[in-house]
Amino acid sequence: MRQTSAVSGATQQVRAVRDSPERRLRLAAEFYPEDAGERSRYGRAELSFLRWATARGVLNGPRADRPGSPWWRAVNDRLLRDKLEVSLLRAGASGSPSSHSVRLWGEFIARPSPASWYRAHNSSVARAYLEHEPLAEAELPAERFMMNVALVRVLYTHAMVARPRLALGAFAPLGRLLGDPRRGAVAFFLDLRRSFPDRYPLSGAVIEDLIAAEGHLPRALDYGLILPRLTELYEFAATSLEMPGIADLISEGVPCYARPAPRSVWLTGNAGRLLPRLTALATRPRSEP
Repeated sequence: MRQTSAVSGATQQVRAVRDSPERRLRLAAEFYPEDAGERSRYGRAELSFLRWATARGVLNGPRADRPGSPWWRAVNDRLLRDKLEVSLLRAGASGSPSSHSVRLWGEFIARPSPASWYRAHNSSVARAYLEHEPLAEAELPAERFMMNVALVRVLYTHAMVARPRLALGAFAPLGRLLGDPRRGAVAFFLDLRRSFPDRYPLSGAVIEDLIAAEGHLPRALDYGLILPRLTELYEFAATSLEMPGIADLISEGVPCYARPAPRSVWLTGNAGRLLPRLTALATRPRSEP
């Protein structure tokens, strides 16, 4: 009997859970089994985000009472498929890594660390962003704004552990602690529940209203910490992930993925707000030694 290749087996497993958010979540959790030692702790941030996505309904199948988002489903497909492929390869399935993202997941399994986890995870996610931009363009403006924020946040947390001076300036020594995906503190940066509604689609939602409703601390994070260093952050991600296309997802200092909000919208979050301005001043980017 002909052996199933790793890439084919991974594709089949993703197809089998495609219309069930709960089964997607279980399949994602299987990559971080409790008996996997250090690796088991790295699923914390990813699975928390996936539970939020499931609650929003974005992963629902197209025939569900409340259909999900083709774009969010495609991004999750890519992340699941890459991890499944590397797991099958390590279990003896035929073939070699079909993408750079799969190779990075192999490096993470071989030597788990916050930096190797972010490289693998963000490579899968960023590749999905680049591959599925047409699907993103079909979403509502508020949803596209959320997509940009989600990418910005996960690129930033990677920088906290890999380039802490870029991410936090004078507070660089805190970067590896705050950005560690095994620890609870990272939820402050990756948990979008603090910033956006738990519903899909965001019918009737206006981007300016989403920004206005954002809490003081999330606003300080987005507009004080991250916005002033976005260009350098995307350049870091493009280099670190060996994915030059990431640099095309920012224009004039603001995210520009999938017909984005006007530049002025990104800048209004900082207007007249003391906390973001003080945060930006205290953590202004510093060059690496």
